[in-house]
Amino acid sequence: MPSHAETRHLPYSAQQMYDLVADVGSYPRFLPWTAAARVRSVTPQPDGSEIMEADLVISFKVFRERFGSRVVLWPEDRKIETEYLDGPFRYMKSNWRFEPEEDGCLVHFDVDFEFKNRLLQKAAGLFFYEAMQRIVKAFERRARDLYG
Repeated sequence: MPSHAETRHLPYSAQQMYDLVADVGSYPRFLPWTAAARVRSVTPQPDGSEIMEADLVISFKVFRERFGSRVVLWPEDRKIETEYLDGPFRYMKSNWRFEPEEDGCLVHFDVDFEFKNRLLQKAAGLFFYEAMQRIVKAFERRARDLYG
C-alpha cells in the first residue's frame, strides 16, 4: 500500500498551480507514463465544487491500463480530491491543496493506492518513490513552461 505526501514551495500563484493540476485533459502532454486522458464529464455542484469524471491510460513498458477517477474540484479553496472509480486498483486516493504565499505558493500533495494484482503491487513498491519524484518534477516543469 504505497503512500506518499509532500509539500513544495513554488514561485507560482496558488491559482496557477490549481489550474495546472485541474487540467486533467493536458496530462498526456507532460506527465510521465500517461498515454491518454479523457474527461467524461464535469458537473457543477450547489456547494461551489465541480465533480469531474475522467479516464487516464497509464503505459509503462508492457503494462498499459485505463482507470477512471472522480475528481472533486474546489475552485474557491484551491483544492482537488481524487478518488478511484474503476480499473487496476483496489483503491486510489490523492489530494492537492494550494496555499498562497507572498512569493508563490505551497503545494501540498498526497497519494495512497493499492493495485488489485499482487505482482503489480510488488513492482509498484520497488519504484514508487522514484516515480512520485518524476511526477512532481513533471508538474514543476509544466508550471515553468506555462508561467515562466
